Amino acid sequence: MFYSIRHLTQFRYDSAVSESLMEARMHPRTEGSQRCLSFQLSVDPRAMVYQYRDYLGNSVHHFDVPGKHIQLRIVAEALVEVQVVPELPKRLGADAWMQLDSLASTGDYWEMLVPSQFALPTEALLELADELSVQRRDDPLAFLRELNESIYNWFDYVPKATHVDSPIDQAIEARRGVCQDFAHIMTALVRHVKIPCRYVSGYLYPHALRPDRSSEGATHAWVEALLPGLGWVGFDPTNNLLAGERHIRTAIGRDYADVPPTRGVFKGKASSELKVSVRVAPSDAPPPPETEMNAPPQWEPAAEAEPIDVQQQQQQQQ
Repeated sequence: MFYSIRHLTQFRYDSAVSESLMEARMHPRTEGSQRCLSFQLSVDPRAMVYQYRDYLGNSVHHFDVPGKHIQLRIVAEALVEVQVVPELPKRLGADAWMQLDSLASTGDYWEMLVPSQFALPTEALLELADELSVQRRDDPLAFLRELNESIYNWFDYVPKATHVDSPIDQAIEARRGVCQDFAHIMTALVRHVKIPCRYVSGYLYPHALRPDRSSEGATHAWVEALLPGLGWVGFDPTNNLLAGERHIRTAIGRDYADVPPTRGVFKGKASSELKVSVRVAPSDAPPPPETEMNAPPQWEPAAEAEPIDVQQQQQQQQ
């Protein structure tokens, strides 16, 4: 399947700022069943855009807008091919847990086994682990399928129930949240039973006949767990899915802190607003004009800014 992707991010300031520094992780990865065939990042005001790969292999674009401006507009456009993922077995062999421990003991995956900024073993998480009977049983694949479904059933999906920097306890206690919360919770629970697990940032192409629980017009998040003989396998607890042909990966990390679509600072005394629009379409359907994108982007007010080097708002993954 070929997809065209258009991801618009726009910051608007109530008074001119003197400089903006920004990183963007919007370039789809090329690996496994996925290939990024083309990518373009446009910035207004115009700026020189540079690129590097971080230590996890994510493509990072960065730029500096040095002059005064009252808005910053970033448009990422990509063409991606995602092939059909081979069907997984129903379960793994009787010695799968032993094989997994042997794989993890090499030390190559330790960062995906230990707690991270948003995937912490808090008291609320450990209580949830008891409620959901999160412990080693059956085989790792069967366990992960069950956990994926349990998180889907346990939590209500409620857009904007949390914020981009909300700790997992907020979603656990309210039993509601968005894909970012569910991915962090599943990551922490999977690591709790010593399975390497990582956070995936990307996009989900909406199903034509069976609506997904996650929001259209936004980025998406899910997890990947390491399994013997299979490698990294994707699980989407927001929609109770195995990651497949509709999931388009842009970045991987320990949690959201490693992979925000945009992260930056600006200089100036101003308040800012952020709007985001995402459209994923089959490549033979040209993207519509901006005014026709799925859902009208909503401006989100920020707190009053500091005089200099103010952190830009970040996009919560829905």
